[in-house]
Amino acid sequence: MNIWLLEPYHTGSHQAWAEGYRAHSAHQVTLLTLPGRFWKWRMHGAAITLARRARMLSGRPDLILASDMLNLSTFLALAGGWLPPVPVVAYFHENQLTYPLPPIDGGGRPVKRDLHYGFINLTSALLADAVLFNSGYHRDAFLDELPRLLKHFPDYNELWTVEALRIKSQVLPVGLNLAHHDAHRPTRPRSGPPLLLWNHRWEYDKGPEAFLRALSVLVEEKLDFRVALLGESFRQKPAEFLTAQDRLGNRIVQFGYVADQATYSHWLWQADAVVSCALHEFFGTAVVEAMYCECWPILPNRLAYPEIIPRAWHGACLYDDTEGLHYRLRQLIQDIDQLRTRSLRDAVAHLDWGQLAPVYDHLLSEIARRGRTDPFPDTGP
Repeated sequence: MNIWLLEPYHTGSHQAWAEGYRAHSAHQVTLLTLPGRFWKWRMHGAAITLARRARMLSGRPDLILASDMLNLSTFLALAGGWLPPVPVVAYFHENQLTYPLPPIDGGGRPVKRDLHYGFINLTSALLADAVLFNSGYHRDAFLDELPRLLKHFPDYNELWTVEALRIKSQVLPVGLNLAHHDAHRPTRPRSGPPLLLWNHRWEYDKGPEAFLRALSVLVEEKLDFRVALLGESFRQKPAEFLTAQDRLGNRIVQFGYVADQATYSHWLWQADAVVSCALHEFFGTAVVEAMYCECWPILPNRLAYPEIIPRAWHGACLYDDTEGLHYRLRQLIQDIDQLRTRSLRDAVAHLDWGQLAPVYDHLLSEIARRGRTDPFPDTGP
């Protein structure tokens, strides 16, 4: 089967997903991409550019797989003169209705959500024959927010679209290249003071302040630990992390983003626990990678995290509030020898592309077999 995969924001996790599926799929996957920058412009203009480029390709697809950053209605309208009516699948890495906003903008003003981008997500999902989300949490959050969006408008709210989308929505996790971490697995077991890992973006929606406050409590309690602060930063000097550098001193064994994959794998294998305080997480790539390398997860009992952790281990890994986070960290440090005998690697191994690509292939083949569908059920006038 010939698949066109359309990704207007080809960087980071979007790029890894697109290229990972192409590399592991049994189908012929052709990527049509644009650089991952200017996200608002991509949601408007990418459909024009990608339609123009697609027109020049030899052959035609059996199915189109498009990320949430593409305005499908514009793309399909522009391609309507030459593109046969092939099935279309929308894959949602994130959405613009429930993605958390920063409290203030660069000028110190409160940020107000621009509903237009959420509406692009809505129309793209309506046009798609199937809508795939990277987690059940993400699917439910998007669908639960849609009525609020539609009721914002003065008339013809088309609330039927919520149930129509629910019927054709499914969960399909992101595939990851987990197996490549195996090449960097150390021969010696972990030893020394417990090493806590932060491998998330240094941004407000990942809750760095809560994490660093928790570390300060551990310092005050005179507990012995080390911390590796990885993760990409999009600000020049994240103030909270610079403060932490002064506060934690030589407890920090790594400070800053690690771009080299071998070095990144090294830190995953060295760490005893991966910690999250996220306010936003639709999937949890950083946590999954760390768990695969046998880091013990300490995660908030919200967002997509309960789906990652087997239910039997929720009580040992998830926390509900600040006190719960402190308790989990304190317990880990005090019982580190016992913790080092545990691993939840097997709980995430199925997310490696080697296992997940056949699942993608089968599902997309089934959608292609069904053909195009009518986005309008019998809804009346």
